[in-house]
Amino acid sequence: MVDTVEPLILDLLEWVASRERSYDEVMDAWRTSCPRLPVWEEANERALIVTKRVDGRSLVRITTLGRELLAQRRPAPVTGARGFSLAVPAGS
Repeated sequence: MVDTVEPLILDLLEWVASRERSYDEVMDAWRTSCPRLPVWEEANERALIVTKRVDGRSLVRITTLGRELLAQRRPAPVTGARGFSLAVPAGS
């Protein structure tokens, strides 16, 4: 996989995980015809996201594998006592 795609895949995973996203919304934002940046295709191929029918709508959701990758590569910031974020390195 091309190194430039990995950060974009993580961006996609964060974006999908942040709230419910319809398939159409995801396609408008993330589909590309650029063969060097296959973000949507790569995320699907690696089973990091899945499209499901829910109440007659197609929704894109992050998978358990996607959440694990996101947690490993982009851990959630820890809020300090004064309310600001402190970055926590992976594996801490």
